[in-house]
This record gives sequence, C-alpha cells and structure tokens, in this order.
Amino acid sequence: MVVVGSVAYDGVETPHGKIDRMLGGSCTYVALSASFFTAPKIVAVVGDDFAAEDSELLAGRGIDLTGLERVPGKTFFWAGKYSPDMNDRETLVTDLNVFADFDPKLPEAYRSSPYVLLGNIQPGLQKSVRSQMDGSQRIVGGDTMNYWIADFREQLLATIAEWDFLLINDGEARMLSGEYNLKKAAAKILDMGPSTLVIKRGEHGAILWRRDGHFMAPGYLLRDVFDPTGAGDCFAGGFMGYLAGQGIDFHADRVDHNEIRRAVIYGSVMGSYCCERFGVERFRTLTRAEIDGRFEEFQEFTAF
Repeated sequence: MVVVGSVAYDGVETPHGKIDRMLGGSCTYVALSASFFTAPKIVAVVGDDFAAEDSELLAGRGIDLTGLERVPGKTFFWAGKYSPDMNDRETLVTDLNVFADFDPKLPEAYRSSPYVLLGNIQPGLQKSVRSQMDGSQRIVGGDTMNYWIADFREQLLATIAEWDFLLINDGEARMLSGEYNLKKAAAKILDMGPSTLVIKRGEHGAILWRRDGHFMAPGYLLRDVFDPTGAGDCFAGGFMGYLAGQGIDFHADRVDHNEIRRAVIYGSVMGSYCCERFGVERFRTLTRAEIDGRFEEFQEFTAF
C-alpha cells in the first residue's frame, strides 16, 4: 500500500498539556495506522533535521522508507492549540520548509502497488502520483480539505474523477457538493467519480456512501481525549489498511460490502486509539489484539 503525504513535526497544546515538538504529518499517521493491517510504503520529504529515532519508529512498524526523500533544510512544522472541548483548533505556526517544494516521485518498486492512498496535498500532485502508477491498482483514493476545494476546485474535480474513494469530513462534503443535506451532498459527490465516499463526522462517527446505500458508524466514546491531531488520518489508514489486508478490489465484478463496512469500523478504532495519547505515542505500544478487541466492542454496542 503506497501512502503519499506529509511527514512533519508538530507542536500541540490541548487541555491535557503541551508538546513543543513531536512526530506528525498525514503520511506518518496513515502509515502507522495501516501498518497493523498491511505493509505501507511512504512517499514524502523531510529535512536533514529528521531524527534517526523517528525513522526507526516507522521502519520498526514495517513501513518501507524507500520513498522518503531527505533534502537539506528543515522538516515541515505545524503548531496548533485546541479549544477546551477540543472541537476547534487554532493554527499558530505553519512552516512548510522542505515540503514547499515537494514533488512526489514514486520509486519503480512502488508503481505496481495495488493500493494507493493520496494524503491531503495539492490536487495536481495527487494527480501526478496517480499517473505514475502502472494502472493495475485495485483501489486508489484519498482526501482533501477546504483550501483545495475553494481555490483549486477544477483541478480537484479532475483529480478525484480518477479515484475509487474519497474521505472527507461533513463540512468539506457540504462545501464540495454545495448541498447542506448530507444525503444530497453524497449523491452529488458520487457523481463526480468515486464509487465510494466516507464522510467523517469527528466524535459522531462516520458514514459510508455507495450508490446502492449507506452505512452509519458511531464514534467510540473515550474517557479522555488527549490529542485529536491525526485522528482523521488514522481513520484513513485503518480503513484502507484493512481493505488492503483483505485484498479487496473495487473493480471486481462483485465487492463484499460487509468488508467495506468493517473497514469503516477499523478506521474508527484506529482514530480512537490515536486520541488516547499525544501524537503517535499510542502506536508505540498498541497491539493488534487491542485493535481487534475494540472492533468487537463496536459489534457489541451496535448490535440490536
């Protein structure tokens, strides 16, 4: 599974404390989350300040770092502060640094990978990565954000027209579609190209949309949310990672819809674990047994 996006350092302040510098970035969270289900290969760029112990963490999870480009300069840095209820955050610092000139180039060995997840980067770059694949992919998709929807709309539409799935939050779905009602919004977005849409709703869970129906998954209730940074990316990693681990092909004559639903639940599970500690800390000790245990909890509290 190829993952394209940012590997960064973050500074975060929440009601539970403050961390001035920790490993982050969409590519990092997606790959760590997916690594419990499949073998991720990342495409990203870091500066010469990228710590050896952070490379070791990623490699230790079986993540292929061949596509991690190292160039002179500083690694992308972002800092933000969350509101007391952690439903809102204020960006304090965005230093793109070496990420400003990121032009993803896929190693030859990556081009036949059956699964590709394109993180939240400029739509033209996402399209460029898609064009570097050999065309044998079973599932290609990714996410975007309000900035690309507003200022790069035509480029974004041309990009997602080639995707099998799109993951966005409810505000982005409304902005992209021009519809406030999520059912109408989903129908419009599915007409843009993707056969599968997942609308993330934060603590309220997620909705899976396909042309033949939809599936609603609740959020997992945590006693304490330490840091929601990266939770959406961990959802994406769990969702795509599970599908890759099961060998699902969205282009097959028949697709097991129950497997896609299970992927949504595993996405929710991974997003919930991300929030239990600051940054990527929870992934240092997390086990597949814990993940499957929480998946079973979802089955129990949604059965009727």
